[in-house]
Parts: sequence; C-alpha cells; structure tokens
Amino acid sequence: MRSFALTAALLLAGCASAPSEVATAPAPPPAPLPPPAEAAKPPVALQYLYGSPEAAVAVRATNARIADYGVWRIKERPKDSVVLAPGATMDAPAFEPCANKPFAAVFDADETLIWNLGPMRYFAEKGTAFDVKVWDQWEKTGAGKAIAMPGTVEMVNRLRAAGITVIANTNRSAANAKGSEDTLRAAGLGEFRHGETLFLMGDDAGGSSKDGRRATIASKYCVIILGGDQLGDFSQQFNVKDLPAAQRMALATSAGATALWDKGWFLFPNPVYGPWEKLGWDDAFPSDKQWEPN
Repeated sequence: MRSFALTAALLLAGCASAPSEVATAPAPPPAPLPPPAEAAKPPVALQYLYGSPEAAVAVRATNARIADYGVWRIKERPKDSVVLAPGATMDAPAFEPCANKPFAAVFDADETLIWNLGPMRYFAEKGTAFDVKVWDQWEKTGAGKAIAMPGTVEMVNRLRAAGITVIANTNRSAANAKGSEDTLRAAGLGEFRHGETLFLMGDDAGGSSKDGRRATIASKYCVIILGGDQLGDFSQQFNVKDLPAAQRMALATSAGATALWDKGWFLFPNPVYGPWEKLGWDDAFPSDKQWEPN
C-alpha cells in the first residue's frame, strides 16, 4: 500500500493540480509491501492531510489569513492584480493592471477548496494505479463524497460578503463541468458556474497550464488573491518540464515570489502529491549534510 507506485497514483489522482509532464513520467519501482499490521492503515501522507488535527489547524489558519487579507486589501484599490502578466518572470515580475475591474479571489479546487476523500480512499485501499476512467467518473459523480477543507466555507462566505467574487480555476475537465459544479455546491461552497466562476481544463489550448485561464480571469477582474496547493496554481513557470529541483526552489524563494507569499498568494499544505515527488536523495538531503553513527 505505501509503495512508490501508489504515491504516483495519488499524485495523478490529484490531476486538478498536477502538471502534465508529471502525469507522463515513468513510474519508479514499487517499494516492499508494508508489514501486515500496517496494511489496514492509509498511507502516512493521507493520514496526515485528511485525518490529522495538525493539518486541520494549518488549513484553517491559511483560510483565516486569506479572509482577513481579502477584507483588508479592498479597503484601498490596488494598482495591479496578483496575476503575472504574460511574459513576466519571477526575476522581472509584472502584473495585470486592475483599473476599475471588480475584485476576485481565484482558487484551485482539489486540495485547495475541497478534499477528495472518495477517490483518495479508493486508490489507496485498492492499491491501484491511476485510472483515467475512474477519475472521469469521479468528476461526474463525486458530489457529496468530497468535503470542504477546514475553514473554507467560512472563508468563501467572508470574501463574498465583502463583494469579492470567488472563482475556481482547476484542471478538472470542461466536459465534466456540471459534476464539478455539483461537487462544489454539495461541499457547502455555493454556486460556481462554468465560464463565469469556474474555469476548467479544455476551456483554452493551454492544457494543464492555468496561465491562459488566469489571464482570461484577470482581463475581467482585479484578482487580489490566488490560492492553491501547488506552485503551478500561481504560475506555470514553476512547472516547466525538466526544471531542476534546485532551480524550482530558487524560483519559489526568490525576492519576487517572497513578496507575494501570504500577500496575495496563499499556499495550502499538501504532502500527498506534487511535482516535488521527483526529488532525489541529494535534492532533499544535500550530500554535504550526510551523517552516519560511529
């Protein structure tokens, strides 16, 4: 159950955030099966994200910061959105202008607004690889089997009450728009309408890159908040294919990015899946810090 293959399956199960290049990466060899006593338990990452009070507190705190920030930010109209303008980089950031556009907050859906408890348990318990047909069924029929993340309903309601339009920009399929609308509604998050407040993969030619959809949204709204659980929810430049791990870290911690984290860009914890799963030993544990007991 706790195999590398399963981890890859979970990564792909979160396809609303995972970049396309991750989805096509070859699966690493499976790890040994866990001891029988552990076999009945979910993988540790799933236990943490979906079941631990630590994760609940962290997510609720992020939602509270978002709501506080949004209510504060609209007291004085900003000059620019927090959506990067086409061609802008973290080294030379430039942003879409706000002008007199209405305010909006833009979020990824899966593991940002909702937790996909239904398919995550299915993939973990069955120990199966990601199946496009299964995920397609989930998008169509998952209403009532996903839940709003801790504090999300309160956050969304506060933003809307302040006059801020809440928009979801997700890599769920445009062909399954009604299912995603139903899922968000059933989770208590209110109405999201495809093409208005719900933007999906297939709405443009960008594939899993959300940059084009972000640009479309920013052309109509002054986007004061971006929220997501993967760096690609803020800019596709973080998900450039074959981007070295050290360079991705440098981009995420650059002066340009640091100026935005918790000041318009808000990241939710997700230890279950993401591009970081391609890291090697020396990426996560620098060789000069290696230690062994005598």
